[in-house]
Amino acid sequence: MHYVSELLAFSADQVRRLTGLSERQLRYWDNTGFFSPALGETAARARFARAYSFRDLVGLRAIAEMRNTYHIPLQELRKVGATLCEPFAAPWSDLTFYIVGHSVFYQEDKDAAIKRARPGHQQVMPFELTRIVGDVRRAIDRLRQRSKEQIGHVSRHRDIAGNQPVLDGTRIPTRAIWEFHAAGYARRSIRREYPQLTAEDIDAAIAYEENSLSRAS
Repeated sequence: MHYVSELLAFSADQVRRLTGLSERQLRYWDNTGFFSPALGETAARARFARAYSFRDLVGLRAIAEMRNTYHIPLQELRKVGATLCEPFAAPWSDLTFYIVGHSVFYQEDKDAAIKRARPGHQQVMPFELTRIVGDVRRAIDRLRQRSKEQIGHVSRHRDIAGNQPVLDGTRIPTRAIWEFHAAGYARRSIRREYPQLTAEDIDAAIAYEENSLSRAS
């Protein structure tokens, strides 16, 4: 499950819920080049507003924590953002930063961080991305748990599936369900293709597409 989550694209709304950052912040950081989504160009061609990778999500959550918990200034966070966007020979999730006061040092600068710390006044605080990765994975698992209100409900969002109608809380277009239905698949067979859906979801998707066809004719 966790490997799959790292292959997914996340909308700005999902990133907001997973990191605590506002969509306004995400938009501003993208427009100013502070932190742009890795899937931005691909998303634009697909008519998504913004699409973030799992790695983006981890980086943004790390930046949000440094800012909110350790009060690291934006100028210092810009260096962190640039570092997180660099390619690494080793797994990037193995990175460790060191926080001293309002300054951030990288793992190769640990000695410099220790020298910067004032004995008895400041500590060198290790900030491991491995921990953030775990936090993000658990948050994604919680986000995937659909509420009762979402079951059997169709929604649209500009950041999800190109604004196509989808089953709420998923990225599954109602059109995909309808195509199986039109091809003669029974509801039970459709659920085997989409095990995360309920019978109520299948009925809602079929009813939505039937109503759309009726209005179009």
